[in-house]
Amino acid sequence: MAQGVMDKQQAGQAISSSTTPTKYVYFFGGGSADGNGRMKDTLGGKGAGLAEMTNAGLPVPPGFTIQTESCREYMRGKVSPNVDTEMHAALERLERLQGQKLGVGENPLLVSVRSGAKFSMPGMMDTILNLGLNDKAVEALALRSGNPRFAYDSYRRLIQMFGDVVLDVPKKKFEHIFDGVKAKAKVKFDYDLKPEALQAIIAEYKKLVKKETGKDFPQNPLDQLVAARDAVFRSWQNDRAKTYRRINHIDDWLGTAVNVQAMVFGNLGENSGTGVGFTRNPATGERVFFGEYLMNAQGEDVVSGVRTPMPISELEKAMPTVYDQLRTITWKMEKHYRDMQDFEFTIQDGKLYMLQTRNGKRTGLAAVRVAIDMVKEGLITQEEAIFRVEPNQLYDFLVPRLDEKGAKIDVLATGLPASPGAAVGQIVFTAEDAVKHHQKGDYPTIILVRGETTPEDIAGMEVAAGILTSRGGMTSHAAVVTRGMGKCCVAGAGDCVVDENKKELRVKGKTFKQGDWISLDGTTGRVIDGKLKTIAAQPDDPELVKFMKWVDPVRKLRIRANADVPRDAKMARTFGAEGIGLCRTEHMFFGEGRLEHVRAMILAHEESERRDALKKLLPMQRADFVGLFKAMESLPVTIRLLDPPLHEFLPQREELLVEIQHLEDTKPRSPKLKELRILLARVQDLHEVNPMLGLRGCRLGIAFPEITEMQARAIFEAAVSVQKNGGEPHLEIMVPLIGSIEEMRNQSAIIRRVAAQVFKEKGASVDYMVGTMIELPRAALTADQIAEEAEFFSFGTNDLTQTTYGISRDDINHFLPAYLKAGIFKHDPFATLDQAGVGALVKMATTKGRATRANLKVGICGEHGGDPESVKFCHKIGLNYVSCSPFRLLTARLAAAQAALEEKGDSGHSMK
Repeated sequence: MAQGVMDKQQAGQAISSSTTPTKYVYFFGGGSADGNGRMKDTLGGKGAGLAEMTNAGLPVPPGFTIQTESCREYMRGKVSPNVDTEMHAALERLERLQGQKLGVGENPLLVSVRSGAKFSMPGMMDTILNLGLNDKAVEALALRSGNPRFAYDSYRRLIQMFGDVVLDVPKKKFEHIFDGVKAKAKVKFDYDLKPEALQAIIAEYKKLVKKETGKDFPQNPLDQLVAARDAVFRSWQNDRAKTYRRINHIDDWLGTAVNVQAMVFGNLGENSGTGVGFTRNPATGERVFFGEYLMNAQGEDVVSGVRTPMPISELEKAMPTVYDQLRTITWKMEKHYRDMQDFEFTIQDGKLYMLQTRNGKRTGLAAVRVAIDMVKEGLITQEEAIFRVEPNQLYDFLVPRLDEKGAKIDVLATGLPASPGAAVGQIVFTAEDAVKHHQKGDYPTIILVRGETTPEDIAGMEVAAGILTSRGGMTSHAAVVTRGMGKCCVAGAGDCVVDENKKELRVKGKTFKQGDWISLDGTTGRVIDGKLKTIAAQPDDPELVKFMKWVDPVRKLRIRANADVPRDAKMARTFGAEGIGLCRTEHMFFGEGRLEHVRAMILAHEESERRDALKKLLPMQRADFVGLFKAMESLPVTIRLLDPPLHEFLPQREELLVEIQHLEDTKPRSPKLKELRILLARVQDLHEVNPMLGLRGCRLGIAFPEITEMQARAIFEAAVSVQKNGGEPHLEIMVPLIGSIEEMRNQSAIIRRVAAQVFKEKGASVDYMVGTMIELPRAALTADQIAEEAEFFSFGTNDLTQTTYGISRDDINHFLPAYLKAGIFKHDPFATLDQAGVGALVKMATTKGRATRANLKVGICGEHGGDPESVKFCHKIGLNYVSCSPFRLLTARLAAAQAALEEKGDSGHSMK
């Protein structure tokens, strides 16, 4: 048996068992099966479904399943000889049952060879049909069926599939031959080709195989079977399968089973056909029979787009008896599995055969509706319904989506799905142009296209419908800000070349200029040419509201939002936020009329000058905080003091040099030159080799205590004002980038001193807490000391990941694809929390902190707060809350509920 050997690191992770399995192959057929529907770990989803349907007496072509341990052994490079022994025994049993021999005799047995993992991975692995055909068997099949066209069509399909999947002959080379013969024969559809034309195709296919591999197409059916089986095992490791597993958090070492099943033929003639369907509409969840079929076709024809399938409702007219039988069987299977079913069937000479049933994939809208309806129908409980919706599927209700029905989709590039939703608009290349065209109204909707965004782009981001960047990751400036705004963003689209000087976007051989239309899908990361329509968000959908009323009472974790301005806070409340877990005060500084005062503060050489500039910012910050406290009413609001390096509030050095050079060449006496030179000098003074580890966070407040004083005064004055007007602000002040107890004491003393001053001046006081953002490994290691002063911890997992790994979150995309492909990273660590490393620090800091302060409130406020796997980890280690962008709130709420139910042992996954 040929073996695929993985590298030592992967092999070391292999799933091993204490004893070698005694049974590798499980038979199904003749009214009974060796396995059953509960054996998905062993038989895979498809194999377990075939066994279950066979045991239920349904019309299932017989066959056998080679279990998943065989695939794991194959990946480890050492396969038990019992696999071959048991496979040959099962084949002989199948031959006896069918009264046929594989690829031999007047009535040759043909089989399909298909993958089937525990979790459905549609289209990710490989399938081979009509296996067993060879030069002799095809003639016997033609004679036996009385249909030479069917026989030759089946053989050419086998050679093409086998050549592509097993022999690695590029599929497009087969298609080139096929299309050439069709063109020569002047036919439009495959089924119009005469037997002679198909024979010519077979001859050319065999020549192609010999040319590409140096060997003839295998004529021994047993050799075909072994090679096909091993190819399916290998397909578990193909790039698309690995990517799918990474996206869906499926263990690489589960492996796939291989299902070998007697062929039934939908391409035998006009009384035969094949189709796929769902017991409910997978897009809407409506309880209607849904699917498509083709007559005189094999299964691949339905999904490949070669022919246009017919709606399954038409089958009722064409073959009413078969249609009624199909409906009866599939409804029976839905009731049995207590979930919407995705099924495949074939009709051979008017007789129905079921090839597969599995729980069907569905949209978020459909998932919620199906869950609610099945509770009404008594099929599942409310607790089980909570698990029938994937947390990320709830995005569908909160963001607009592209309407792709009937549209021509030309995908220009695929970047990172940085902020979900859809945006369609005319492109601009600067924030200034975005604002200008928004004010003029000549661009109805705008897409801001940048190499990467900076805080200075905030005004343009505010008016844009969506943002596209060619650089940056999931926690880049563009990603974080747009998620908070609820705008669509595709970041790090590396195939896009953005020329901001020429105002051009070049991608896929096309050049787009300012004003051209593009469409963004922030949920998938696609950049699409042209102007598509969109489908509006549905946050107040009655079924969503009902579903979330089931979800919220179950969870223990509180869910807060990251929100910087009152508008975002109000939106967060509508999505169920139970407070603000992170208000980034620096984002307020980029508002209209503020940046000039921030720059004046930065450019000041004396403390008195800085204080003058800060006095002008004080009323603006105070007004912002008043808005936040009012929007959140009595819910907690965590305000982070100024965090980023000061240079982020200044123009970039390169831009200043260009502007200065231009003025020197054109207007050498311009008074603006002096201002720009002063600004350039300050930019150069503030330049740091590594600004993310430089003068930022608490270090700013220690170096310039007047900054902390101004912010604290604005916060407390706002809180007292709101309280005097009948409000009930719950205030938490967070000091960023603390690494020691001494830093914490320094900043806490300033905050408490200012609080006392304000309370004395106003004749009123408010309750408040002072805590810190744990972003540095040292802070986690000394959390017991820091908790002597800090009343709460909030883990800034973006920076904690950055400082733990030593990886820049803005530069990770330079090597992340290579790391993912090599299996070094399973996921982007800035998207899903690294539980073994960063998570260990979070857990340790929580334990140490609570050892000092038993009632220490602990949460996270990084982007991981909206990632389902990370939320479940936070529940497991006993955090009080997670905080995420408003558009991740539903996801976090559902993930927290599922974590609570899993801990309780009521996972809702049990099936009959």
